[in-house]
Amino acid sequence: MKIIAFFMALIQSTRSLWRFGQTVLGIIFRHPITGTSIIPILPDGRIVLIRRSDNGLWGLPGGMVDWGEDVPSAVRRELREETGLDLMKIKRLVGVYSSPDRDPRIHSICIVVEADVCGKMEIQDTLEVTEIKAFSPSNLPLRERMSHDHSRQLQDYLNGLTTLA
Repeated sequence: MKIIAFFMALIQSTRSLWRFGQTVLGIIFRHPITGTSIIPILPDGRIVLIRRSDNGLWGLPGGMVDWGEDVPSAVRRELREETGLDLMKIKRLVGVYSSPDRDPRIHSICIVVEADVCGKMEIQDTLEVTEIKAFSPSNLPLRERMSHDHSRQLQDYLNGLTTLA
């Protein structure tokens, strides 16, 4: 059991190092990094949010698209890594958000999708996520400060918009 725990910690450390390296490369080469945010919809219609460990704010699950990975694969991977949930279907493109100040760490272009999901909510990446919670659309914490531009992404989703910003 200790060996398994050691290798799991090693894998998480490697992922964190890889993400840090991607961020540094983006800054050095001054090109935006492509990422994704997922608006996960449970079978009962609730929307799943995560509380991020880096800023303590609620936000959408998501992250950077890895080298050699397409956006649907990144959606599936990030959803699983951050919430433990499984992707059933990407329902629609909510928008593409590219404002240089949308992410305080780097200039990133975020592709936001609505997705039907299933499974048990369970934190997989404890370095990134401290809490997972499902909200009814009428009880989303939109009046609170949210991570990045996630409140705008959710508002655009709730208004039925497809946004290029």
